Amino acid sequence: MKVINPIRMGGVDVLPLVEGGKGVAVSNGATCGGWASGGGVGTFSAVNADSYDAEGNLIRQTYSGRTRRERHEELVAYGIAGGIAQAKEAYERAGGQGRIHANILWEMGGAERVARGMLEGAKGLIHGITCGAGMPYRLADIARDYGVHYYPIISSARAFSALWKRAYSKTREWLGGVVYEDPWLAGGHNGLSNSEDPKRPEDPFPRVLKLRQQMREFGLGDVPIIMAGGVWWLEEWEDWIDNPDLGPIAFQFGTRPLLTQESPISEAWKQRLLTLKPGDVSLQPFSPTGFYSSAIRNEFLRELEGRNERQVAFTSEPVGDHISEYGVGPRKRLVYLTPHDRARVHHWEAEGFIEAMRTPDHTLIFVTPENAREITKDQIDCMGCLSHCRFSNWAQTEPDFSTGKKADPRSFCIQKTLQDVAHDGALERNLMFAGHNAYRFAGDPFYSNGFIPTAKQLVERIMTGR
Repeated sequence: MKVINPIRMGGVDVLPLVEGGKGVAVSNGATCGGWASGGGVGTFSAVNADSYDAEGNLIRQTYSGRTRRERHEELVAYGIAGGIAQAKEAYERAGGQGRIHANILWEMGGAERVARGMLEGAKGLIHGITCGAGMPYRLADIARDYGVHYYPIISSARAFSALWKRAYSKTREWLGGVVYEDPWLAGGHNGLSNSEDPKRPEDPFPRVLKLRQQMREFGLGDVPIIMAGGVWWLEEWEDWIDNPDLGPIAFQFGTRPLLTQESPISEAWKQRLLTLKPGDVSLQPFSPTGFYSSAIRNEFLRELEGRNERQVAFTSEPVGDHISEYGVGPRKRLVYLTPHDRARVHHWEAEGFIEAMRTPDHTLIFVTPENAREITKDQIDCMGCLSHCRFSNWAQTEPDFSTGKKADPRSFCIQKTLQDVAHDGALERNLMFAGHNAYRFAGDPFYSNGFIPTAKQLVERIMTGR
């Protein structure tokens, strides 16, 4: 394996190894600080991060507000307090080594307010802020105002070009690096565009080379690109290391830090990671954000797949082939289906999927009464965890705080399931994000006999190779 040399990032020399920020309360101050203590860049998630009471006990995020707007304010307060708490723990555990980054999602509810509140309350503890899931034009302004470097997460040269021309060119001195997150390999939400096929992965090298060429046109040839998604052993990326065409490159590891001693996920989740097989991670379109995302296939995802498959188009009046009457809801309001779809509905009803729910696309989905009640309750309980949510139709923009569309029962409450799985909830009944290389835990001798390393040991192992 090639010698791995430090890289200049955010004004200091660090190992070119970056911990990827993972979801709600999964990448925390413990994993971040442990990774940084090994000389790399640790990242904690500032997406609804955990906070603690005076005795150090976890504060579960519950909501008492009567309206969505009131609950949204509670969510923002939780987010700021959690971000500060995790920054403090990360800083203490790092012991002055490496760098501490906070990860936010631009599409999360109150993203800018949470970021500013966290950076204000944790001054001097956070060195960089990474941000994806959307087009974070204001990320640079936030970083400049608090004197930290910023690291936009993008999936194409075109996306970075738009960010640079509209906003980032004005604050180039605070651009610490650009994270290229491969939409077919990375875990969590992915930046697939409408022109890209989720079933046809593209080689990341030409895409990253195009990004570098674009950056050089902007005078950013020395700004590191961080490759995220699909990275396991560095020797598998030797043609990227010290490649003059690519320029300075670092590598991000999102899935591997899940299986560390500091990782807060449950023991059952860690053991599940050790048994995954190729194909057990699925790229699917069900997220309420509207983005594709990659997660472990389990009962939760299979239920969403079934929910979307049990779907038929309807009309309000007899039109064309839509001539078969069907009564929807307690009042049995008539809609019209095709005879073929009416036969399909009869079959689903015989299997127990007797509740029809309307979608924004003039279709009906069929679920069990139990699922219908859960979907409706989750939509009512919405706390505005996203800037726009297709599941609940919440939007954080005034005056209506609505997307202007019907709530979409084909999706789910992402805050509920990620909070649950992060705090020992049932693995089969919740969303478990993971990268597509997660199956490699099972065959990697580093984890033989159930060995689980510390974050620092993992950094050391990655540096020394197999």
